[in-house]
Amino acid sequence: MTRRTWLRTGLAGALALGLTWSSGTARVETRQQTSATTPATRRIISLVPAVTEMLFAIGAGDAVVGVSSYDHYPPVVETRTRVGALVDPDFERILSLKPDLVIVYGTQNDLVARLGRASLPVFNYEHAGLADITDTIRKLGDRIGRSAEARREADRIENGLADFRRRAAGQPRPRTALIFERDAGSLRGMFASAGIGFLHDMLDVAGGTDAFGDVQRQSLQLSVEALLARAPDVILELRPEEGWSAARLEKERAVWNTLASVPAIRNGQLHIIADQRVLVPGPRVVEGVGLMFAALHK
Repeated sequence: MTRRTWLRTGLAGALALGLTWSSGTARVETRQQTSATTPATRRIISLVPAVTEMLFAIGAGDAVVGVSSYDHYPPVVETRTRVGALVDPDFERILSLKPDLVIVYGTQNDLVARLGRASLPVFNYEHAGLADITDTIRKLGDRIGRSAEARREADRIENGLADFRRRAAGQPRPRTALIFERDAGSLRGMFASAGIGFLHDMLDVAGGTDAFGDVQRQSLQLSVEALLARAPDVILELRPEEGWSAARLEKERAVWNTLASVPAIRNGQLHIIADQRVLVPGPRVVEGVGLMFAALHK
């Protein structure tokens, strides 16, 4: 699976392949366990990049022995054993690491069944909206014996988001198209955030009005005609590639000049945010909201 396919279907590890996020809350469950709170877990494998970040944020990084192919933050995860990802988990390698907890996506039914037959405990993860990030952190902390640390981290995130809500209150809420994928150098293959999910919620906290907020889906494939019809005041393009040069940014901005009739383009309100913090539903989400806020309220 290519990085672009993974981003579109997983939104940096949050979605399962082919899964449309629901409008409900996250479902986080554990199996082969007798209580919500257990002694400290010592050997953890995470196939979910957002949850890997959560583990390190609550001080459980030393217990992480295996991570997915797409884990790159914090940088120390590069020293951990890779065990595949959403569609290609390496079951034998997982077994070889002798984990006492494996964190999987809620759609990895075959893997969960095999882990169950091997009597390996599972933390089964599905994600929906922004509020589910802190809910997952608290439940994860309970599961691995780090409840206090998880509560502190969740409180920090919620306080940070509340601060941005306060800062956005009373300011104009520009009609914003949130684009998270397109073909490089063209406007083909565009995907936009719609009215459900953590990206939509982040935009709301940052003080924007989702141009596709009436579409009750996590995302939608977007035509140029649909974008023209919605006439957004701002376009925020989110890219997972970090550290783009000024020349690369200028080249990609120029692609949008063909849509000069769109208010966002006509008024210089296209902003490309090349930073994973706007795409990973984990502990850095407050920083991601901050990047959106800065673009919307210049």
